[in-house]
Amino acid sequence: MRRLFPSLAAMPGLSPRALRAAAAGLMLSGAAMGHAGFAHAQSATPVPPHSWSFTGPLGTFDMAAVQRGYVVYDHVCSACHGMTALTYGDLGGMGLTEEQVRRIAHAHQVPAGVDAAGRPAKRPATADDHLRSPYASPAIAAAANNGARPPDQSRLEMVYPGGADRMRALLLGYGQAPPPGTQVPAGSFYNPYAVNGLIAMPPPLHDGGVTYADGTAPTAAQQADDVVTFLTWAAHPHLEERHRTGVRVIVFLLVLLVLTFCLKRRIWSDVH
Repeated sequence: MRRLFPSLAAMPGLSPRALRAAAAGLMLSGAAMGHAGFAHAQSATPVPPHSWSFTGPLGTFDMAAVQRGYVVYDHVCSACHGMTALTYGDLGGMGLTEEQVRRIAHAHQVPAGVDAAGRPAKRPATADDHLRSPYASPAIAAAANNGARPPDQSRLEMVYPGGADRMRALLLGYGQAPPPGTQVPAGSFYNPYAVNGLIAMPPPLHDGGVTYADGTAPTAAQQADDVVTFLTWAAHPHLEERHRTGVRVIVFLLVLLVLTFCLKRRIWSDVH
């Protein structure tokens, strides 16, 4: 899996036009809704089910997809969304080496107080630094996005109604004609999987929008699959461990049941 990150800093980024068009990531809120509201409402449009490797009692993460998803987040989503609950060191859980994590962190700048002239200073990030929001404050974030503050994506999959399936559907739901009589205000886009069918975020994903080092074709659908897998991994980093623990507990209980049954037969075998 490590081959996906030979040098993330050297991977080509998106053009300014693409970054503006993307609004960089999953601003999963309706045009008239802020961050506080989107987690409690969702579109009534049924979401097409998608097959994920991590679902089910024995589900596991496809780490190649997780790594590709980080590329999408870093090149698209991070322009508007932070993941402040994660450190760069946490990315080692995707199967990266310490050197790969160091290079990824070093490619990003974090505040470092002020310099000798009193101006804000920055330094390359380290593995202990958190992935930062691109905005200095929530107020600035809201002002830059027509009043809708882009949510932090650290635990987005846990709080977004509909989870991974709806997130993927929303990312790929652009371009459909709105129902007759639907008014789409200026600065909004019709998306049947958004709240009220309207969303302020322009289509964030485009075919060829990123470059995958492993040679995977970066179609919009592939990018959606990968970034949702990454966001799910970030929200549930211990999912596979929980699944393994659950299997061990079930096996233990089955063995205990068999032993209990055998013990009962032996104890009551002489009773007539």
